[in-house]
Amino acid sequence: MVSEDFLYFIWQFQYFGHIGLKTTNGEPVQVLHPGYRNRDSGPDFTNARLLIGAVEWAGTVEIHCRPADWYLHRHQHDRAYDTVILHVVWEDSGSTPLQRPDGTLIPTLVLKDRTDAGLLGRYQKLLKETGPILCAGRFGEVDGLHRTAMLDAALLRRLERKAEAVRAVYAATGQDWEETVYRLLATAFGFKVNAEPFERLARTVSLKYLQKHRDSLLQVEALLFGTAGLLEEVPEDEYVLALRREHRFLASKYGLTEQILPAVVWKWAKLRPAGFPTLRLAQLARLVVSQRSLSGLCLDENEPQTLLRWLQVTPSDYWQTHYRFGKTAREGASALGEAAARMLLINVVAPVLAAYAEHRREPVYLDRAVALLESLPPEDNRIIRLWQTLGLPVRTAFDSQAALELYNQYCLEKRCLSCRVGAQLMRL
Repeated sequence: MVSEDFLYFIWQFQYFGHIGLKTTNGEPVQVLHPGYRNRDSGPDFTNARLLIGAVEWAGTVEIHCRPADWYLHRHQHDRAYDTVILHVVWEDSGSTPLQRPDGTLIPTLVLKDRTDAGLLGRYQKLLKETGPILCAGRFGEVDGLHRTAMLDAALLRRLERKAEAVRAVYAATGQDWEETVYRLLATAFGFKVNAEPFERLARTVSLKYLQKHRDSLLQVEALLFGTAGLLEEVPEDEYVLALRREHRFLASKYGLTEQILPAVVWKWAKLRPAGFPTLRLAQLARLVVSQRSLSGLCLDENEPQTLLRWLQVTPSDYWQTHYRFGKTAREGASALGEAAARMLLINVVAPVLAAYAEHRREPVYLDRAVALLESLPPEDNRIIRLWQTLGLPVRTAFDSQAALELYNQYCLEKRCLSCRVGAQLMRL
């Protein structure tokens, strides 16, 4: 049995015999336009045009391996599928013909006996390859044009996915861009290890509370450290006592007394001191105090180097000699490093610009997101190095973000035929 991905591929590119094409009911079929692949909910292809019998139809096309999958996926209960004009399947299992709610039949087209066996063989051989990138052994056969096209498509897809996440936060904040960017920045300050508690903290301590105390870095720190649950059971010094006093007052003022996070949510193991959550929170506090508008930091036309300079904040004096409460450290890099600041540009600023482009229906913001990524050096990690060994040029953050998307959303999911590289290999 083939996969639905293979059926999407042969339908999209019409890689099947068209001579004498008929539905299971014997009606002749002529494909005027196969439609456009729909990756959201609803039928698989939209805006298709077909001549079935003597009638020209316009609508959607749904694709399954077997006719019975229609009922397995419960499409009969979804009104979005009332527009289906053709049900394309791999093989006919002799099930009852599909009907629309008005009782009319939905024509079914079977492709198994019309598909080139060589094409199917190449696909099955590709799926049998081992390793995370199935096409690794043949990647060099694909010309640069197709590689570049796939990277472009993957990058735009990645920005759209991230923009969708931004829009979800925007909706959760009551459509407040300042609060949205604050939550995204806070989550990003946790990086992978502490992203979840940072995100919880930002939802609990609103930016509106912090902005009321922008003239006092100590009070902003107190709200963050205290609500984070990091002022309990730590060595007492003058700074800790001052934070506790301020937090007791501010927590009562904003109704946060019962919303303190348990300290156990914060992770320390395997982190370098520069990544400890205490230092990251101190840096976040300084950023909130130093920027009049966090959304403006993302959306205003600022040069990448200016943004990097603004993000490389230096925390209060205490955190220039400490990584944790009560423990004096040797002189170190207390400011947010340039590499970390670049990650904030990649994971917060670019997605916010992409989301704002859709929000305002102004593509110029998407152009700025792309230009920002093109101006930054590429990330360096295991996945990027793997692509480079295959000969994929990764010169900028645009390339590295696209390569990550290609790996995570296509290679790991074995969606080879949704990838232009894989699709090209099927033709060779």
